[in-house]
Amino acid sequence: MAITGGIAAIAAMMIACGAIAASPRSAKASASSASGVFVSDKGKLKILVNGQLAATEEFEIHPSGDHWIAQDTVEIKPAQGPASHIHAHLTLQPDGTPVSYEWSTDGAKKASANIHFQNSIATIELQLENAKPFTQQFTFTSPQIAVLDNNVYHQYAILARLYDHAKKGPQTFPVLVAQEMVPGSVTVESLGSSPNGGAEIEELRVQTPDLEVDVYVDAKGRLMRISVPSANAEIVRE
Repeated sequence: MAITGGIAAIAAMMIACGAIAASPRSAKASASSASGVFVSDKGKLKILVNGQLAATEEFEIHPSGDHWIAQDTVEIKPAQGPASHIHAHLTLQPDGTPVSYEWSTDGAKKASANIHFQNSIATIELQLENAKPFTQQFTFTSPQIAVLDNNVYHQYAILARLYDHAKKGPQTFPVLVAQEMVPGSVTVESLGSSPNGGAEIEELRVQTPDLEVDVYVDAKGRLMRISVPSANAEIVRE
């Protein structure tokens, strides 16, 4: 299964839910529960499809002044042809509210975009190779929008940190799939923690009516693994 068609089923989950009405927590409640949620992290992920290495992702989440930065480089390794890369850079408020997001790809068609968030509005400026720039806006129900982009998996760690663990239960978040320019929503629910090699690992289920993704994080909220059984795909931390 090709990385651009198969593992992208994770992102397709978001695309399919574009018409689903989001019913997230209020911005005030979210900000209160998410204040100071982030922790510095740096690592490498392996993206496996049908047990075969399809891509790797090197990421870092760190503070920068009054904001937090989540950035990465993904190397997609097709069965045939040269590798391609995705670069992503997300700037966040300490409560998880996005400030800006930039992505670029050097695939068959070079493309890039700058996205600016103000209150509940995302303004996207898209640049495609040999094409005029394109601008589009989306309005969400809350300013605390989760960016879950195509083939960029460390962003699930950010979603896990936005989840209100004290409240528990299913919680719905507005979502932007930036590369597809598609808004939507996802529901996240903790399935509890269990010991794994001496450490507690929590399982979070990220769900739409079309797909389930299981996200595993350690006690600090660091992403350890993602499983997508329906796509026979797994993302594991090295």
